[in-house]
Amino acid sequence: MAIVLLVEDEDQVRLLAESYLEEQGHQVLSAGTPAGALAILHSSPGVDVLFTDLDLKGDIHAGISLADEAVRVLPKLKVLYTTGRAITDGMKARFVPGSGVLAKPYTVGQLRKCLSLHFDIKPLLRSKRS
Repeated sequence: MAIVLLVEDEDQVRLLAESYLEEQGHQVLSAGTPAGALAILHSSPGVDVLFTDLDLKGDIHAGISLADEAVRVLPKLKVLYTTGRAITDGMKARFVPGSGVLAKPYTVGQLRKCLSLHFDIKPLLRSKRS
């Protein structure tokens, strides 16, 4: 289980991603803008993962800039980028070292696998009720 800061400017996508993460037992904090995300980071030092869209409010590099600033605030923060766009080599060169990328659209299984493979973050196993 992890505390995940989700940054997504599209409300429906953000709500769906929140639900995916919560189903896996993660605590989710969410923001629709980089400024909102940074405010959360400054007040919540226990965040484990920044899960950010690359393209926020039409700025294709907003997620990259946000991740750079977020890692300055919390140096051990893990970063998972997501996007529906093609990722260029120039963009990859600006990614936070050790980060991961998950292409949109994604499934809960793909998100779970990505968190597990990149960051060794497993879902909270819930007991099944009869």
